[in-house]
Amino acid sequence: MDAFRNRVAVVTGGASGIGAAMARAFAARGAKLVLADIDEAALASAEREHAGRGTPVLAVPTDVSRRESVEALAEAAWKHFGAAHLVCNNAGIATFGEIARAPHEDWEFTMAVDFWGVVHGVESFVPRMIEQGQGGHVLNTASMAGLVGMQGLGVYCAAKFAVVGLSEALQRELKPHRIGVSVLCPMIVATRIGENSLRLRPKALQDVPTPPAPPEGSMVGSTVSADDVARRVVRAIERGDLYVLTHPEQREILRRRAQKLDAVFDAWE
Repeated sequence: MDAFRNRVAVVTGGASGIGAAMARAFAARGAKLVLADIDEAALASAEREHAGRGTPVLAVPTDVSRRESVEALAEAAWKHFGAAHLVCNNAGIATFGEIARAPHEDWEFTMAVDFWGVVHGVESFVPRMIEQGQGGHVLNTASMAGLVGMQGLGVYCAAKFAVVGLSEALQRELKPHRIGVSVLCPMIVATRIGENSLRLRPKALQDVPTPPAPPEGSMVGSTVSADDVARRVVRAIERGDLYVLTHPEQREILRRRAQKLDAVFDAWE
C-alpha cells in the first residue's frame, strides 16, 4: 500500500517551517491533509495554499500543550476524513540558556509543548489508529539535541531526549499493528523557530526574561532547508526507518557518543 496516496496525514505545527514542508511533500504524493497550528493566521494561509492546489485539506487551530485541544484535533480529523494514517507530532519551540539560570517557567513551557505535545498526539491518535486497523505511521519531531546533550540547550535537550525515548518504545509497541514510528532529529534547519517561539510565547510568560540564543557560529553544523528535511522524512516513512537524520555531520558526533559509552566497559577490566 502506498504510504501517502489517498491517505490522511495530520501535521501539527503544519503552518510553517518543517511542518509546512512535510505537508507539501505529503500532498505532492497524493495525501489528504489535516493541518494543526497555534498560529491561526498562518494556518489559514496554509489551508488556502493547499486548497488552491486541489489538495483535500482541513485546518484546525490547535494548542498541542493542551490535551483537550489535541483530542479535538483527532475528533475533527475522523469526522472530516473518516481516518488518519500518518500523524506527525511536529509542533515545537526552541528554548536557549544555561540550566542553572533557566526560569522554572521555561521548563514548564518547553516540556508542555515539546514533550507533552507529542504525548497528547500519541494519546489522541494512536488508539484510534490501532482500532481502525489500516496501519499507518507516527512521526515525532525531536532534534539532534535529543541524541546528544548540548551546552546552552539543556532545557530543550531534556524535552527532546524524552521524545526520542518515547518514540523508541512506541516503535516496538506498534509494530504488531503495522504502524511504523519515526523520530526526526535534525540539526540546524532554515526556519524561524527562534523568532516564532518568542512571538507565540503565552501571555503569562511575557514578563519572564528569556535567555539569549547562542552566539552566531556557536552551533556546530551546516544549515539545511525545511524541504530537504521533508524529503528525508518521506523516504524514512517509506522505508520504515526509526531515526530520521538530516546532516552528514551527525554521523561523527553520534560515533563519538557511542565510543564514550563503549569505553566505559573498558574500565571494568
